[in-house]
Amino acid sequence: MFLSRLMVRVTGKSCLPGLLEHYAPVAKAVLVVEAALKEYAEQGHGVAFQTLCSQIDALEGQADKIKRRIRNHLPRDFFMEVDKVLFLNYTRSQDNILDSAQDAMGWLGMRRVDLPKEHLDRARELGREACRSIELLGPALQDTVDLIQGRTSDRSAVKDRHHQVRLQHHKTAKLARAALRGAYEADADFRDVHVFEKLVEHLGDMSHNAEGSADILRAMIAR
Repeated sequence: MFLSRLMVRVTGKSCLPGLLEHYAPVAKAVLVVEAALKEYAEQGHGVAFQTLCSQIDALEGQADKIKRRIRNHLPRDFFMEVDKVLFLNYTRSQDNILDSAQDAMGWLGMRRVDLPKEHLDRARELGREACRSIELLGPALQDTVDLIQGRTSDRSAVKDRHHQVRLQHHKTAKLARAALRGAYEADADFRDVHVFEKLVEHLGDMSHNAEGSADILRAMIAR
C-alpha cells in the first residue's frame, strides 16, 4: 500500500475518487426508490410513480457514463492503488445496485398489485432496509479510500464499516423471506403474487449487491 501511495504522488493520478463519484447517483436513487414505494402504496402506478421511475432510469444512465469514463481512463496496473480486477469488480457490483432498483420498479409498474395492504407495507419496510444497506456502503467506501490513501490508519474501524453493511444485508434478507412467505400464503391471484415476488427479489438484490461491494472493499485493504 505504501508503494501505491508513492505512485500516486509521483503520477498525480488516483483512480479511487472515481468510485466515490460513481456512488453519488446510487445514493440519490435510494431516496427515489423509497419515494416510489410510498407513492405506489398510496396512489398506485400513476403519473407520479412513473415520474419517479424515470428519475431512477436517469440516475442509472448517469452512473453508467461515470463507470465507462473511469474505466476508460485507468492507469496501468503498476500505477493503481488497488488491484485492477478488484477495482473493476467493484464498479460492476456498485452499478448492479441501480440495475436492481430499475428492475424492482419495472415489475411494480407493470400492473396494480391486488394484495392486502399489509403486504405492500412489508414491501415498503423491505425497501427501507435494502436502501439502508446502500446508505451504509457510502461511509464504508469513503473510509476505505481514506485508509488506502493514508488519511486514516484505523484499519479495524474501516473493517467494522464493511461489517455493518453485511449485518444490514442479513437483516434485509430475513425480511425478504418473511415477505415472500406471507405473499405465498395470501388468497390472491397468481399474477399479483408473481409481481410481488419479483419486487421482493430485486429489492433484496439491491442489498445483496451492496454487501458484495463491501466484500470487495474488504479485499482491497487485505494485507
